[in-house]
Amino acid sequence: MVRTNEDKLVVISVQGEVLSALAGMPAYRSTYDGRVVVLPSVGGITYNLKVGDPAAGWQADHVEPCVTTKNLNANTSMNAAYNAFSCAGNEATVITGDAKGAKGAVTGKHGGAEHVIIDFGDQALEKMQIGDKIAVRAVGVGLELLDYPGIKAMNMSPALCKKINFKEDRKAGVLGIPVTHKIPAAIMGSGLGSSDCHTGDYDIQLFDKEMVRKHGLETLRFGDFVAIMDADHSYGRIYMGGAVSVGVVVHSDCVVSGHGPGVMTLFTSSKGRIRPVIDPKANIGCYLKIGRFRRK
Repeated sequence: MVRTNEDKLVVISVQGEVLSALAGMPAYRSTYDGRVVVLPSVGGITYNLKVGDPAAGWQADHVEPCVTTKNLNANTSMNAAYNAFSCAGNEATVITGDAKGAKGAVTGKHGGAEHVIIDFGDQALEKMQIGDKIAVRAVGVGLELLDYPGIKAMNMSPALCKKINFKEDRKAGVLGIPVTHKIPAAIMGSGLGSSDCHTGDYDIQLFDKEMVRKHGLETLRFGDFVAIMDADHSYGRIYMGGAVSVGVVVHSDCVVSGHGPGVMTLFTSSKGRIRPVIDPKANIGCYLKIGRFRRK
C-alpha cells in the first residue's frame, strides 16, 4: 500500500442538491461537422448511464452518469467549496426526500458547469427527486504520496487511493498506476488553460477516427482511469513533454468542437514519475464496487 498523509487530512461536510437536467434556448447545438441537433446534456438523474458503461456512442452531449448535483446557494463560494473539496470516492448521503439515508460515492466533477457527479444504487435512484439534498463527507484535499514527492495527487479520497494496485519503485521514485488507456496530449481539448485542476475536468476529442482507432478510445467507459501523456496538471493543464497525468472519465462524449469525454485529474508528474500500467479493470466502479460493478 502506498504511504500517504491520510492522518493529516481534514474531513469536512459539504452539501449539494440533485440538479435538474439543463438545456439552452433554443435547444439546438451546432456540431463539429456543421449539423444542428437536439440531445440530452448535463444535469438530472440519468437512470441508465453509470460508471462502467461506454462513455461514447450515446445520443447525448456531455451527459453525466447517474446523479448530477450542485450547491445552488446564491453565495457562489458555497458551490466552489462543494466542487473543490469533494473528491472521487467520498461518501455521499441523501438527507432529504424519499431516498433519505441512501449512500453513494462521488465519481467526478464537471468543469464549466461546476457539477459534482455521484453514483447511487437503482433503488435510491427510483426514489430520488430533483432538489433532494445530498451531504458529502469530503476528504482528500491535501493528499500526498509520501514516498513519491515527484507526483501530486488531487481530487482523490484516501479510501479510493487504498484500492488501487500500484506498482511501486521507491528507489527510482517512479509509481506504476493502472490505466485502461494512454491518450496523447495532442487530442485533449476543452479545459486546457485552467489555472488549477482541483475542480472540473478537460476533454478528450474523438473527432479524428484514425486516432480513436489507434488508441482504442471507442472502448472508453465512465469511471476509467486514463493516462494523458505529455500533459502536466501541477498548476493547471499544459502540454509538457515527458510529463504524465492520470485522471478518471467523468462525462460522455460530445458533438461540439473541442469537446469529448471529460477527464478529472487524480495524479500528475511534471517529470514523468508516473508509469502507466494498462489494466482493463482500472475503473472507479471496479475499485469501489459501484455503478455496473455494484454487488447485486
